[in-house]
Amino acid sequence: MALLFSNGTIVLPNRLLEHGQVEVGNGRIKLIGPASTAVTVPHNLRVVDLADGYLVPGYVDLHVHGGAGHDFMDGTEEAFRAVCLAHARHGTTSLLPTSTVARHAQLLAFLRVCQQMMQAGTGGARILGAHLYGPYFAKDARGCHPGEPVRPPKPEEYLEYLAFTGCINRATVAPELPGAEVFVRACGALNIGVNVGHSHATFAQLEAARSWGASHVDHLFCAMSDRARLRHEQTYPMRGGVLEATLYFDDLTTEVIADGKHLAAELLKLAYKVKGPDRLALVTDCNRALDMPDGNYIFGPLDGGEPILRAGDVGVMPDGKSLASGVFGMDHGVRTFLALTGAPLVEVVRMASLTPARIAGRDRDIGSIEPDKQADLVVLNRDLHVREVYVAGEKV
Repeated sequence: MALLFSNGTIVLPNRLLEHGQVEVGNGRIKLIGPASTAVTVPHNLRVVDLADGYLVPGYVDLHVHGGAGHDFMDGTEEAFRAVCLAHARHGTTSLLPTSTVARHAQLLAFLRVCQQMMQAGTGGARILGAHLYGPYFAKDARGCHPGEPVRPPKPEEYLEYLAFTGCINRATVAPELPGAEVFVRACGALNIGVNVGHSHATFAQLEAARSWGASHVDHLFCAMSDRARLRHEQTYPMRGGVLEATLYFDDLTTEVIADGKHLAAELLKLAYKVKGPDRLALVTDCNRALDMPDGNYIFGPLDGGEPILRAGDVGVMPDGKSLASGVFGMDHGVRTFLALTGAPLVEVVRMASLTPARIAGRDRDIGSIEPDKQADLVVLNRDLHVREVYVAGEKV
């Protein structure tokens, strides 16, 4: 079906097009212009009234674990479909299913189903590839991940993961672990992007990881070393950690969990000021408690995952003393980042769409409203709440 979106504001990569319209055909964007622009009128044209709201590109989530009571680490097609549909309702049209620290067989099952669902489709958000996130974390920086399966990368294990050719989009490692350099280089040889995360590395260790090929840092300010965390093992002069190195190196991209719970406004403003909208992505880091009531949940696989709570609009550990991932979709992150930072709407939307699409290596096809790109589009009302979602021109 051909679509014509009109009577609203189109959020383009670098500007707002008020009173604009977008024509879609065969699942791709055909024409963008003011409402007076002539369009082709096929017999099956359907007009979508934006009702003075916004049309934005579909959001892209690089770091998401679950939703609607399911976790990608459940390792079933049912779980993948449920999570992808749940996040589509919140405006996410593409995502990287993100694993957790788990046993070897569980990670293989996760990758196997991810590969299947990339080909079969989910009925919701499109799968761009897996984010192999864990088990290669620093044990004392593991956060809400289970501790027992945390381990350093060893070729006899990770070569089985990397055998899922074309399935893994990005992989995370703590660069201070033995074997990290060989792992990063092995990923690079297969065009798998490498993140640094859950790490208490020093500035110098992150600088080294950057030279090996690491290009992105997971959830800025969370589960990472900084000067304060390193002070117990350092003498003068003071030295920095992952946080300082991420802010220092211009070529490193990073991400923030903009749920209003993980980071206060001043930290979001700092990240935005230093990295800018083209190097800072919004992520949800969402667990299975998205759209679910407060209560007890499992982070990661049901067999061996970590007990957590949904309480006060965020995931927390059972003792209530530390956070345990997010419980909101990307639409909430966009509204929250906008409200807490005052950044322009165009740039906030870009951090939720084009910037993560570029980090995932898919910005030629998705991430912005431009001719010939996939018609991944989200209709928002004036308050930026989701009204309708389209993936490749098909309404979800």
